[in-house]
Amino acid sequence: MSTADRPVFFDRTHTDDLIAYLAAAPSPYHAVAGAAERLEKAGFRQVVETDAWDGQTGGRYVIRGGALIAWYVPESALAATPFRVVGTHTDSPNLRVKPVPDTGTAGWRQVAVEIYGGVPLNTWLDRDLGLSGRLVLRDGSTRLVQLDEPLLRVPQLAIHLDRQVNDGLKLDKQRHLTPVWGLGPVDEGGLISYVAERAQVDAGEVMGWDLMTHDVQPPSYLGRDRELLAAPRLDNLLSVHAATAALAAAVTAEGADQLPYIPVLAAFDHEETGSESDTGAQGPLLGRVLERSVFSRGGTDEDRARALAGTICLSSDMGHAVHPNYSERHEPGHQPVPNGGPILKVNVNNRYATDGVGRAVFAAACERAGVPWQTFVSNNAMPCGTTIGPITAARLGITTVDCGIAALSMHSARELCGAQDPYLLASAIKSFLEG
Repeated sequence: MSTADRPVFFDRTHTDDLIAYLAAAPSPYHAVAGAAERLEKAGFRQVVETDAWDGQTGGRYVIRGGALIAWYVPESALAATPFRVVGTHTDSPNLRVKPVPDTGTAGWRQVAVEIYGGVPLNTWLDRDLGLSGRLVLRDGSTRLVQLDEPLLRVPQLAIHLDRQVNDGLKLDKQRHLTPVWGLGPVDEGGLISYVAERAQVDAGEVMGWDLMTHDVQPPSYLGRDRELLAAPRLDNLLSVHAATAALAAAVTAEGADQLPYIPVLAAFDHEETGSESDTGAQGPLLGRVLERSVFSRGGTDEDRARALAGTICLSSDMGHAVHPNYSERHEPGHQPVPNGGPILKVNVNNRYATDGVGRAVFAAACERAGVPWQTFVSNNAMPCGTTIGPITAARLGITTVDCGIAALSMHSARELCGAQDPYLLASAIKSFLEG
């Protein structure tokens, strides 16, 4: 482990910008838009998948729904130049609006929701919730929606009506998680009409939607010394933000046109539900983009194979810090702490993709950046989560390393991490991308 005191590339202002990014990204679609905005400032330009691509050097990115792939071709690049990929995901567990959203009972107007991903249900109780996502219009265009105000609430049953609640709260996903948003009879079409009006579009033009709830409490520093960060969607927008900042810094640094690799950001959607979608890591999106990058520069199938053979992916996702109230749930010899630097995630059953080669790559990147790092391994008696790392390794046949930062309350409506770790991670990612 490096003993450096501070990172070379980023500082606390990175975490300040992360707070702004999280507040403006309550849905994957907003997360992608925020990342694209930052890449544009670094000189990247959007390309469309249905257009022919040229082989020009510089930064490009593709957006598909809630996913974004960005890459930078330096002047030194050849057709078979390998890639350095940072893989992340834009989605977070939450409550998502059903196709027929208007419901209610006993004089309450409610909104029907479906559980997305692995949600600790109790964390969504008695929180003021807004709505965000996208509307799909009759002409095929989309309109982003972000209503940052208390519109909905999932009220918990009073303790007077559930005297055993502190012995173990049991919630039925169908009956107990339906938010209220007013009084009166069920207003069919009421929710979408309201959202359309707020988005300044005619409700009759709305043909589809992907809407979800979010906690309207803003991200904030926490603690006596403001050394912690409490925020929604740290898993995994913290990594998306870090990778975006690292990519932008790498390609605007002196000597960027002589990079030995083509740096890539892959921000997938639907990781929390298995990645099986056209915008998920199980889909062909990343592979197609990398392939087209090779071919647009005059490369052949042989060049593509050579490029992928030398490619390395850093899969960045949140990990677990030791919980002070449940320390027995953690592996005794591997106990990551907040502000201890990014974590290398290891599991010999391939729930994480890291092996000895990957460890060496990660350690070298942290060393070059002057960043301390830690290792996470699950307690043998506890099941281990997984990431896009093993999926990417298997789908593309490339060396993949799993990393992240240590946090508490993962998948909660509001999570907690160290305020230094975001910029320590970004510094390590920049070093990795530069090779």
